[in-house]
Amino acid sequence: MQDLSKLEDTIEYHFRNKQLIIEALTHKSYKKPYNNERLEFLGDAVLDLIVGEYLYKLFPNKDEGTLSKIRASLVNEGGFTKLAKALNLGDYLFLSTAEENNKGRSKKSLLSNAFEALMGAIYLEAGLEKTREIAIKLLEENYPTIDLDTLCKDYKTTLQELTQAEYGTTPTYTLIGSSGPDHDKVFEIAIFLNGKEISKAKGKSKKEAQQDAAKIALDKLRKAK
Repeated sequence: MQDLSKLEDTIEYHFRNKQLIIEALTHKSYKKPYNNERLEFLGDAVLDLIVGEYLYKLFPNKDEGTLSKIRASLVNEGGFTKLAKALNLGDYLFLSTAEENNKGRSKKSLLSNAFEALMGAIYLEAGLEKTREIAIKLLEENYPTIDLDTLCKDYKTTLQELTQAEYGTTPTYTLIGSSGPDHDKVFEIAIFLNGKEISKAKGKSKKEAQQDAAKIALDKLRKAK
């Protein structure tokens, strides 16, 4: 069994009921009478409220539409995965051997769900104020700048603008493969510039894969300048 005390030290909260943190980190593949799905459900709702309130106070002059877009950029699988990785949450997950071999400890969906479940567990034992304190501290540590321009970057548009200006052409996106069952597909997209592949990436949707591939391409082109 994983030593969870290091994780508790990191979040600066030690559970009185150790079963709660164990449940929060237990994936359904582990085949126990419990798993983290119910706590994930609760944590999702709690985080939605915490981040919504935080943004409401942080931006007193922003309208509802802008606040919703900023929250949507934080309260999602990618955002929670980022916070989960900051806690090295993958190291503490209870997984089946098959899920472990399938790189479960680094899967976005598993990390995001476990983070939500962990926040749900803290909420159940310590209440909203403690959960808010921990969640906002993590948020501010991992997002030095919280605003619409920074969070809602469209890498595809930025890449198109850069390649048009620097190379006089725009990139093309090609689906080079997909894998997994219909309910859990993974798509791989490659980007070509002047007929040459410059990057590729995988994602749970074609859009996600395109954005990730565009980000990789941008990094490469900027370093090459």
